[in-house]
Amino acid sequence: MTRRDLIQKVLVGGTTLIVVPSLLSQCSKDNNDPGTPNPGKTLTIDLTNTNYNALNAPGGSVVVQGIIVANAGNNIFLALDSVCTHQGCTITYNLASNNFPCPCHGSVFSSNGSIVNGPATTALDSHLVTKSGNILTVTL
Repeated sequence: MTRRDLIQKVLVGGTTLIVVPSLLSQCSKDNNDPGTPNPGKTLTIDLTNTNYNALNAPGGSVVVQGIIVANAGNNIFLALDSVCTHQGCTITYNLASNNFPCPCHGSVFSSNGSIVNGPATTALDSHLVTKSGNILTVTL
């Protein structure tokens, strides 16, 4: 092996050791994801904002900052983490059953986030929702 070959192999190997791990870590999910809720904070939703029109009718839901907020009727609003704990699909809300099904693999979560039906094995975090006038406040 020539000196030039050795230097090339060291440079390529060193670059690989630096670049590949940083690329792989960018693909991993962590708690600093901008869509991940921030515990101890609140999320404010103005029901007069057209982005949240779905919440003005029973059965309507929206996903905001990784939280699904649903109108369960009778002025009751529910909020859960929106990502299924099975394989990361976004859950939906079913008013007739008052539950949150995952459209990908059939997991179903209750209105408090507990598992009704697998394959998910971990419950979803639920969040307190209060309403004052046209403002919903979700405590994360």
